[in-house]
Amino acid sequence: MSDVTKIVATAPQERLARDWVLVLAAAGIASEVERRGREWDVIVDADDADRAAEAVTAYETETVPTRAADQPLDEYGRTWGGVVAGMLLVLASRLVESSSSATALFRAGEARADAIVGGEIWRAVTALTLHTDAPHLLSNVVTGTLVATAVCFAVGPGVGAWLLLVTGASGNWATAMLHGAGHHAVGASTAIFGGVGVLVGLAIVRRQRRAWVPLAAGLALLGFLGTGQRADLGAHFFGFVAGVVTGTAIAPAPVLRSRAAQWLLALAALSAVGGCWLLAIERNISPG
Repeated sequence: MSDVTKIVATAPQERLARDWVLVLAAAGIASEVERRGREWDVIVDADDADRAAEAVTAYETETVPTRAADQPLDEYGRTWGGVVAGMLLVLASRLVESSSSATALFRAGEARADAIVGGEIWRAVTALTLHTDAPHLLSNVVTGTLVATAVCFAVGPGVGAWLLLVTGASGNWATAMLHGAGHHAVGASTAIFGGVGVLVGLAIVRRQRRAWVPLAAGLALLGFLGTGQRADLGAHFFGFVAGVVTGTAIAPAPVLRSRAAQWLLALAALSAVGGCWLLAIERNISPG
């Protein structure tokens, strides 16, 4: 951009300003977002100001009728669900490491494809709680806390816990079905990408005509974070897809407002994980 710039639009939310930047980029106009107090300005070169203003106005004219401004987004609100999820990942790792049967527990809980195909489907859940080393755990705790917080903010801690659990387990199961014997996987990242998919699915339904924005952002995040050297791309992809499908399906439903019901659902999800571990221990670790 040149030294001479001009503010062409001001948004009350950063997300809206970023949408305008995408619109301008599609029109071949370079732009930037700068925060000013509690508002976000979209800035372009002075020579492009008139064309940019027309593009933003045309976009708003098209989308405002579908926005239902008098109907705010139905979200649960602030919750500690994401922080609790991160703490539980650390606790699960410590419990396994401190056990005298740590190696046996790890082998009993990992997502071993041949075992899952053979009927040990609980491994799709237990594997979400295992990590290979401290860096692996730390990265998943950080990103998992952020994603789980966003999911729980949208749908509540109980519903969010089940969505993360189901999409993560679905990703591991689908990966096992695809790979067959020889494939092993551990880590919460499949559930994390399931959570990203849920957020994308919710946004697709709520944005309607701008559905491509969250979908493109989710795919970009999958490509950026989910394809590292040690990453299980298949599990990440299937978890993401499961999340998008699930998020799209539940988006029209009203948010469960009862805090008691939400935390009961969260406890039920935690109990389900515990039950899967009991099955893993019973079937794979001999007494004594």
